[in-house]
Amino acid sequence: MGATAMTGTGVNGSTRRFAGLSRLAWGMVLLGLAGFAAALLLGYPQTAWRAYLVNFLLFSAIAQGGLAVSAMASTVHVYRSSLPQLAEAFSAFFPVSLLLFLGLIPGAEYIFPWLGQDFAAGKDFWLSLPFLFTRDVVAFLLLYALGLIYLYYSLWLRVGQSAPQTGFRARLAGFWSRRNPDRQTYEQRRFVAGVVYLIAFAAVLSLVGYDLVMAAEPHWYSTLFGAYSFIKALFVGIGALIILAAALHMGRSVSMEIASWEYIDAGKLLLAFCLLWADFFYCQLVVIWYGNIPEETAYVITRTVQAPWNVLAGSVFVLGFVVPFLVLLNRRVKTIPAVMTGLCCAIIAGMWLEHYLLLAPALGGAKGTVLPLSWADPVIFLAFLGIMIRVVLGYLNQFPETLEPVAASRLHGAGGS
Repeated sequence: MGATAMTGTGVNGSTRRFAGLSRLAWGMVLLGLAGFAAALLLGYPQTAWRAYLVNFLLFSAIAQGGLAVSAMASTVHVYRSSLPQLAEAFSAFFPVSLLLFLGLIPGAEYIFPWLGQDFAAGKDFWLSLPFLFTRDVVAFLLLYALGLIYLYYSLWLRVGQSAPQTGFRARLAGFWSRRNPDRQTYEQRRFVAGVVYLIAFAAVLSLVGYDLVMAAEPHWYSTLFGAYSFIKALFVGIGALIILAAALHMGRSVSMEIASWEYIDAGKLLLAFCLLWADFFYCQLVVIWYGNIPEETAYVITRTVQAPWNVLAGSVFVLGFVVPFLVLLNRRVKTIPAVMTGLCCAIIAGMWLEHYLLLAPALGGAKGTVLPLSWADPVIFLAFLGIMIRVVLGYLNQFPETLEPVAASRLHGAGGS
């Protein structure tokens, strides 16, 4: 699977073949929007908004975690692999994520079950809708601004002022030409921006986990939930990156080659965060079990012991830990794109179910032993998936150097200096 060189022009010509996939993505978005509207009109607003929240959290985590992978690679000076630069494509979802978060406002009564409840002094101020949206919008703006600053320096190092000069790329090239930067300065600034982004990533994902997930059960708390949230985002971000890399490697639209050692390294990283995610899950569980405090244990018992949630919890454990752990122990499996794609799809499906497991019992619950899953859940998922596919393809069309081998892509940045 040795990497083969591609010119920027050749890649740009190939990316036009994304048109068919782009139309498919738009179809998924329209189908999902129609499903969301149908659920509202047919009298199932709880289902519609719950699915909206679950998918917002999952796909935002993929985008945030994807860029975090690139930032981590930058901070430890990984220059040989093409995967970190490919991970930057997920940052195209950042503006959409912010808009989708604001889209939660009309459904606040269905996704914030604590509205109208009385709390002790202090908690009533924190669980206030205006304050929650204000602090979370500020947090998202800060995180995404830092991520885009990191991306700005990274793009110059890879793209510089190379042709073609179109769209957003042309505006960037014009800005760079006025500043006349040098490579060493921008490498140092990218390093600093990556470190700061990772710090903000941990802080903001912790806050979002507290506000949008843990607060759904306002009398339950876990001091590890913040760390659990951003580790999970890295886990799904790595999984999505492997899916994207494998799809480009196996696809006919772009002849992108990923070396076998890159798949092996990505598989090792995926296994590491699989173990870390499971470890944080276990640490939360054992502390709550050992403390045996009623308001803490009730949350866990509902989601792991009581029907129908116990079946869902078992599925999350198998998809998120058992299957990845057993499969990724094999070195050769990591070099097979089709197998890694299937495995990462299973992981993301497991994390979707995990978000659902955390939120659904508080947002409507279940009737008897039947899970409150409906046709609207997968349909609304398609809308978010279609948006993610469309923005990532848009990024790759705008910056085709992302698909080049690292050695070739770094020459553009050197030429721009």
